[in-house]
Amino acid sequence: MIAGLLTRLLQGLGVMLVVGLLAFAVSTKLGDPVNNMLGQNATIEEREAMRRELGLDQPFVVQYGRYLGRVLRGQLGVSYRLGVPVGELLAERLPASVELSGMAMLLTLVLGVPLGIYTAIRRGSLLSKVILGASLAGLSVPTFLTGLLLIFLFAVQLQWLPSSGRGEVVSIGPWTTGLLTGSGLRSLLLPSITLALFSLALLLRLVRGELLDVLHSDHVRFSRARGLPERAIHFRHGLRNALLPVVTVAALQLGNLLAFSVVTETVFQWPGMGLLFLQAVQFVDVPVISSYLLLAAVAFVLINLVVDLSYLVLDPRVRSTVGRS
Repeated sequence: MIAGLLTRLLQGLGVMLVVGLLAFAVSTKLGDPVNNMLGQNATIEEREAMRRELGLDQPFVVQYGRYLGRVLRGQLGVSYRLGVPVGELLAERLPASVELSGMAMLLTLVLGVPLGIYTAIRRGSLLSKVILGASLAGLSVPTFLTGLLLIFLFAVQLQWLPSSGRGEVVSIGPWTTGLLTGSGLRSLLLPSITLALFSLALLLRLVRGELLDVLHSDHVRFSRARGLPERAIHFRHGLRNALLPVVTVAALQLGNLLAFSVVTETVFQWPGMGLLFLQAVQFVDVPVISSYLLLAAVAFVLINLVVDLSYLVLDPRVRSTVGRS
């Protein structure tokens, strides 16, 4: 088991190195940050001096080596746009992104799993068909359009909820949260629903499909022939055996919500890391771009490690395989 975990960690380290290299390579090709920093009226001498100061006059290998060395020392560089350490920027924006993604994931699990179970067990009912139709719309409608429609309805027409911002927040040490204020909760509602809709619809249909496959399997038919109650068949035998792919997809969706909430944060002007990343791309802020993508890789590696550990709990076959190895 320990050998397997070490293998996973080494694989994750390799993934992070490759992602860091690709992120740094792509971000350096987006444009020249010196033009954005100095403006069009700067002289050639001023531009060259700025390029030397930022190390942009060095070969790509040297630039990436310096960046990797700073990362290993825990230094992510300084933002070209704001002139502050990237670590401070990410730490400042991280609470908002975690809060948004966490609420979206909570909505996904609380609604997606029960609705998926219901549509599998009561697949012929009218309500089940309505839920499946709504889930198809959730998969089809683009996130930005969903956000704009919710803003138009609940913020412009009904004026029940704010259309942008994070609302009032309170500080708990270095962490900030809007979950403890009415304004923060109201501001969180629309963006979290927008961010959750795609994951909710995907998880709902996955739970339904996996549960239907298990309920049509031979061992479930045998359990039904033995006279076991339907509730035990559905939940003890059916749902548990259908959980493995659901856990995998749910965990990966959490990584997506954390790393790629750029569209939602932009539509609602949510002050998280996604909005920071978009602003960095517009300004060619290479340290912020590469650090954000590297952080996203770390999140996915850790989530995959947690998924592997969860298999040991959910599937006895995995435990026996690990035990023999």
